[in-house]
Amino acid sequence: MTPDNNRVIHWGTLGAARITAKVAPAIQAADQTELSAIASRSTERAQQWATQYAVPKIYNSYEALLEDPQIDAVYIPLPPSFHHEWTIKAAEHKKHVLCEKPLALNYSQSQEMWHACQQHGVQLMDGVMWHHHPRKQAMLELIHNNTLGELRRVTSAFTFCWPQRPNPENEYRLVREHGGGSLYDLGWYNVGATLLAFGELPQRVWATARHFNDVDMNLSALMWFSNNRMASFDNGFDTVKRQWLEVCGTQKTLVCDDFVLPHPHLNTHRFWLHDGEGKGQAHELPVTNQIVSMINNFCSTIRSGHLNHSWPELSLNVQRVCDAIVASARNEIPVDL
Repeated sequence: MTPDNNRVIHWGTLGAARITAKVAPAIQAADQTELSAIASRSTERAQQWATQYAVPKIYNSYEALLEDPQIDAVYIPLPPSFHHEWTIKAAEHKKHVLCEKPLALNYSQSQEMWHACQQHGVQLMDGVMWHHHPRKQAMLELIHNNTLGELRRVTSAFTFCWPQRPNPENEYRLVREHGGGSLYDLGWYNVGATLLAFGELPQRVWATARHFNDVDMNLSALMWFSNNRMASFDNGFDTVKRQWLEVCGTQKTLVCDDFVLPHPHLNTHRFWLHDGEGKGQAHELPVTNQIVSMINNFCSTIRSGHLNHSWPELSLNVQRVCDAIVASARNEIPVDL
């Protein structure tokens, strides 16, 4: 990678999944970027998508887009079962990869993806947007500077409720072979937040889940860490939208009620500190488009000429923990890491 702070980063997207409707405008709004191409196995769908987002080039195969020498980076919004194959192929074509979560179907696949990207000198990052909001850094500074006292517990939840259960044939999140389940779709955020707060992997996990079509519709998990620290979370497709995070110490607790996706109706993005006597302190930050921030951070790394190892390393650790939680829920036993 050659440093170039003035470089315009040309993007292509492999597929036109729902989430692309959020990421495509962010690519267009980011600094020194251009959304140059869309690939879809349906030419009609690619044309509709390209017209809607003013994308100049369409391809009727993912391979054709990867062979375009003008494309610097690709966004992969495909179902998780396709992430391993197309990330490695993109790396072989020297394309930087922003891949949706979960990164892969398992830890072994995610390792192979990162190794391929390192081998070919391209950046890999998963599409967890909240990592790029200034609020995350503000919370982590308070968590790690002893403001809360000695850390004891992290508790979180991420759920939403389908008004009517979709047909598995039309929803990959309900198909095990495609990487479905509430843990990989939602719990990925809970696990990542916990690892960031405690700064290490858990020593043991335990989980229980209710399954439908062989995937977890909802799941609750416990994680044991060193120094008598614990974490718990729940996620599911059958409960009202919840996306809160609580980090507790011996002196104070930090609470964020929308850590994944900031509430769109608010004029600030916020979190709170509470003591044990009912006294609270609000921390408010300016409204930030965290998707645009994600694209800018990714492109800044490309321009720097140096790979950022922290993003894929966190992704691999989250994958490892999620795999252990899945095994625990299926076998109904604790799993040591």
